[in-house]
Amino acid sequence: MDNQELTKKRLRELAQKSYQNNQYTFTGFLNMAELSEFYEMEQELSYASYTIWGGSELCERVMIRFGSIQELGYEEEFPIACIQVKPLMAKFAEELTHRDFLGALMNLGIERSTLGDILLEENTGYIFCMENMADFIIENLSRVKHTSMLCCRTQETPKAGEKDWQEVKVQVSSERVDGMIARVYQLSRNDAVELFRQKRVFVNGRQCENNSLLLKQEDVISVRGYGKFMYSGSHGISKKGKMNAIVLCYGKR
Repeated sequence: MDNQELTKKRLRELAQKSYQNNQYTFTGFLNMAELSEFYEMEQELSYASYTIWGGSELCERVMIRFGSIQELGYEEEFPIACIQVKPLMAKFAEELTHRDFLGALMNLGIERSTLGDILLEENTGYIFCMENMADFIIENLSRVKHTSMLCCRTQETPKAGEKDWQEVKVQVSSERVDGMIARVYQLSRNDAVELFRQKRVFVNGRQCENNSLLLKQEDVISVRGYGKFMYSGSHGISKKGKMNAIVLCYGKR
């Protein structure tokens, strides 16, 4: 049984357990491809209510909670903790990246499914993880690269603000998703189409294999290895007959 079938089998088991036992059940953290597999099963699992959350509105890695307060009569929070990891002495710290934080966690032998997103803000990392892993990370994550770190639980997490989204104006022939990706990430059309073959494109959390899909305003496009952007809409036609489109790119392009 391949990974895709194992994921679907686990989703079926969790949905059924929640429905039959009248209790909340939770997945581990799912990546975008695994979440897309859930959306493919949405109709099959429609008998079970669900909520999706990763700890912050910025998170792409998320958990699914089966069950609802309307059905079960009580609320159970997602078992997600957030750990702030900051340099012990900021002025001597190296410049740290997402890869540095993830590498330090993997070196502790932690399973990826127990970890959500890692958000960075001014050399400080915010690690979302399953609640049962929080104390282990706090006790054992003492260094990232060569920088000594201080870990603690936190309720404050980075929020999406204007500085996080860069407005980019592009000229495209149409609202086709492949053309938009090509222009936003400065790729050839063939390279953009190849991303669909590699199953690296997601529209509103769902894997997209249709490279000719026409985007709608406020659609969010995630391209693994490149980033994500929101299509903000068309703003007129250029003198050469091209459509002037505005997208909001998250982070640096």
